[in-house]
Amino acid sequence: MATVSSLAVILALLAPTNQPIATNQPIATYACRADTKFGRHTISVRQAVDAQAPAVVPANTRFTIAVHLQPGTLPGEVKGFKLKEVRDLTLRVPIPANSSYVSAGLAGGSGLNSTPSVQLEGNTAVLKVAGPIPGGATFQLPTLSVRLKSGRAGTTIETKLKGSSYDDPGLTFQAKIKWKFITTTAPVSCYPDPNPALTRTTIRSPHLAG
Repeated sequence: MATVSSLAVILALLAPTNQPIATNQPIATYACRADTKFGRHTISVRQAVDAQAPAVVPANTRFTIAVHLQPGTLPGEVKGFKLKEVRDLTLRVPIPANSSYVSAGLAGGSGLNSTPSVQLEGNTAVLKVAGPIPGGATFQLPTLSVRLKSGRAGTTIETKLKGSSYDDPGLTFQAKIKWKFITTTAPVSCYPDPNPALTRTTIRSPHLAG
């Protein structure tokens, strides 16, 4: 019972508590695994995602996709377990097929107690937040904007989240929790399951794109 409660505290940051998930927003469902002093445990959590991209672009043209996660509030305590802080949060978004990477940037964000960064690692845009984000604090991750160049006409560009397994995660972080006199830091790895396309952009010949 202790392990289930502690895991709920660790993963609560993925389920914003300050507002309900809107029914018209795409929902990312993450399968997560936490390695705690109490053992290894898994849980499924949901996160509203606002992703934007043009519906149609000409071939060999630059355009922008943007991924925004809903703001939320970390719980301070759940069922006697205290969430002290969350650190080293990393969110990964792969560069879509039929496109090439140009640049990436961040906008907004609050309550993070650090300066977020974004960089290209392989073929993935990686958003990193060092934190710490204290338990009970309200926070908002920055919007991730990725500038791309479209590929050949007749193909489609789909925005998806990164991750296919616990060993190939798209979201990771460290959570420090306290239960009675025990304080422990648990690494958490998550991947989207299922992982539907958040946006779809059709590439057309330049003279056909309107």
